[in-house]
This record gives sequence, structure tokens and C-alpha cells, in this order.
Amino acid sequence: MNLHSLRIFVKVAARGSVTAAADALSISQPAVTAHIRKLERDLDIKLLAPQGRGIALTPEGRFLYEKARRIFDWEREIESQLEEIKQGKRGKLRVASTFLPSHYLLPKWLAAYKRQYPQADVEIRAGNSQQSLERLLRCQADLAVVTNESWDEHLPIRRRHITDVAFWFIVPAGHPFAGRTVSLEALMREPFLLREKGSSTRERLFSLCREHGVSPPKVGLEYHGLIESIQSVKAGYGTMLAPEPAVRELVERGEVGRVFVDGVAIKRPVYVCTREEDDGLRPSAARFLEMILPPCMQAWG
Repeated sequence: MNLHSLRIFVKVAARGSVTAAADALSISQPAVTAHIRKLERDLDIKLLAPQGRGIALTPEGRFLYEKARRIFDWEREIESQLEEIKQGKRGKLRVASTFLPSHYLLPKWLAAYKRQYPQADVEIRAGNSQQSLERLLRCQADLAVVTNESWDEHLPIRRRHITDVAFWFIVPAGHPFAGRTVSLEALMREPFLLREKGSSTRERLFSLCREHGVSPPKVGLEYHGLIESIQSVKAGYGTMLAPEPAVRELVERGEVGRVFVDGVAIKRPVYVCTREEDDGLRPSAARFLEMILPPCMQAWG
């Protein structure tokens, strides 16, 4: 397989246009088309199909694109690490994290890390579970800190359990359910504030409903962040499942109400993940893990 042609194919697939890819690569459109046709001949598969005025990936083209872009992500990762070695930098720690750890666990850990290694650069990118693991697998992060119960065992990652965090149901202050114990079925009739698809908290709520044979809640509002959802409940609308560290003080001050549910106590696990195929971690990532994991769990690499 010709890597130059493969690189051009990835650019075309990413941009959805031969013209846009040619402009980005500063080569002619016929040259781009010739490389794509050569790649299709070499592989004996059709990669692109016309769609209106543009192009679309065939199923085989989609498969190749997803695999090939990881190759070039790795290429950029190798170049980045070699540049760090040449420049003698102290290292860069890149962390992908779901919202709960990024707000309530990582600040304490990273403060301790920076006190010990003040010259290290740190980059944190928050998102839902799906986004965080994707960043890890695409080499956009050295490790991911994720709150999650359900795992695709085919994902090429290693994970270690760090801690468990309690989750509470909350409602606006003055809501009839505030401070009371109710059935899960009754609570699910309330309008819920739900995180976006890909959020493990959303999936945990729906899983809880399936376990108890209860219909899932109606979506009152959908947010792409934790803090925004909590603020809506505080403002007087909706019910949500929220991490205890984020809402305990609000409950204690009476700004939101906690709802207790018959037979339900939710604790969610937090894991730190690395790529399975890595032979070893960057020194900066290894030092960080030494700080947050007990000695018996530090055998990475």
C-alpha cells in the first residue's frame, strides 16, 4: 500500500471533497484523483462514490479511513515525542477526562503534580466518556480519566480503578419530592435534564430503568455539560442524576433538594485508562500515575 496515496485519501475523506483536498495539499485535482484511483486498484476495492456534487465513502472506504487516520495520528505523535527529546523539554502531560473527574478529582491531583514538577506542561480536555476514550485512542491524550460502568472489551485500552463516587437524584428547592423517599417509577415521570448521547451518566440512568423495569424519563432539557445541568435544577427546572461532590453543598444550603429512591444507591467507578498497544508511557504520564495510583497498580507498559 502506497502511504502517500493513503495520506491523500485520508485528506479527501476528511474534507469530503477532491477539490478541498487538492487545495489543502497544494496539488492539482487530477493528481488527487489519480492517487485515489491507484489506491483503489492496488486494494481492489471501491473507496469513494459520487454523491450529488460531492463524494461519499463506501463502507470499505469508511473502514480504511478510520484505520488510516490513526496511522497518521501516530505519525504526529512520534514526531512530537522526538521533538521533545531533541529540545530537551521536561515533558507534556495530556489528559482526557469526563466532566466529573475534571471538575472534582483532577484539580487536586494536578496541583500536587505541578508542585513536584513545575516545568511540566499540562493539557486537560474534558468531554463525555466516548469523546475521552476517542481522544486517548487517537493519541490526542496520554491517558484518560473516565467515569464508566459499561466497557467495550474490544477497545485496545488498559484501565485501572481509582475510586467510586456517589450519585444523587436532585430536584429544585421546594419540589414535592425534595427530601423525600419515592419510587423510581414516580421519579421517572418527572422531566429530566439529560446529558448528551455518549455520556456514561445518561447510560447509567437508562440502565437503572431497565434493571427495575421502569420506563425511562422524558427529556426536559439536554446539556453537553455537568455544571449547566445543575444550574438549571438550581434555577427551578428539572430532575437529574448528579455526582455527590458537585451538589452536596447546594443540598446542604437548601438551593436544590435531594430525592431518595427506594432500593437505589448509586456509586459510580472512576478509571484511569491508557492505550493497550503502548510499550511504555511518556515519563510525564508515568510520574502522574505514580502519584494517583497505589504502588501495587503501577505496572504499566
